[in-house]
Amino acid sequence: MLHVRIASPPGLTERLLQALTTDGVEDLVVLQARRPDGDVVQFDLPRGSANAVFQRLRDPQLAGLRSVMIEAVDASLTEPESARPAFRRDAQHGELAPVWEMVEAGIRAGGIYPPSFFILLVIAALIAGVGILTNSQILIVGAMVVGPEYGAIIAVALGIERHRARPVRQGLTALLAGFLIAIAAAVIFGAAIRWSGHTPSAYEQGIRPVASLIDSPNLFSVIVAVLAGVVGVVSLTLSRASALIGVFISVTTIPAAAALGLALAYQTWARAGGAALQLLLNAGLLILVGAATLRVQRWIWHGPVKV
Repeated sequence: MLHVRIASPPGLTERLLQALTTDGVEDLVVLQARRPDGDVVQFDLPRGSANAVFQRLRDPQLAGLRSVMIEAVDASLTEPESARPAFRRDAQHGELAPVWEMVEAGIRAGGIYPPSFFILLVIAALIAGVGILTNSQILIVGAMVVGPEYGAIIAVALGIERHRARPVRQGLTALLAGFLIAIAAAVIFGAAIRWSGHTPSAYEQGIRPVASLIDSPNLFSVIVAVLAGVVGVVSLTLSRASALIGVFISVTTIPAAAALGLALAYQTWARAGGAALQLLLNAGLLILVGAATLRVQRWIWHGPVKV
């Protein structure tokens, strides 16, 4: 169940109420607003009816609405009308459908790149760098979780799927700048460790099992990236946070950037090339597979596909 609150100028309220005269809208309330003048329209909405109702709110005649706010109701002490058996027979499939307005709003929120985005990328790369030098898989997993790059990746995928150039341009710019900064930080970190003489003996002797996993892309890297791209989109559209965390710790993006920086610092050029290929391969596949999966899910759930 969703609770929707709309701020409407006085001249649009009647038109808005007509648009809301549809199955699924429950407990419709109109309140008078004082600052600024107008009305506040509130109602409850089953998830199965949400896409159709929100599509109506996109009508150009309702373009003057001041705000549309949506809240997910976590629990209700009473059973809504739409959940009773008489209404449930044809609604079970619809109740599982993604609410596309909420999905896209969440992705757009992750497509904002404040300074903290780049700071987290650098920190994640440094954690991964320590993990590579010490052959610690735990630190590599930790770096994957800390890295914020998936928000930019899925924002680019959504932009491609909806044919919107601006989020694609902004996301790719943030990813390019962010990974370059992270790689530079890893180079500086690696050079400092090498110069200070604190390089772990196993790493100096070429015993680098963690690094070898990261900078040696192969068929299995492609398979994992494709599967993670699908799971990432499904977890976002169906609000499966645990699955999304699994995506963070399964695809080698931040560790590849750290491995590239360390390889440059230690002048192991073959490893640098492998790490760079791994980074490009994973980021590119996540974007392309994410865009394709979004489009397929719209088709499966009969969501709006108009650009």
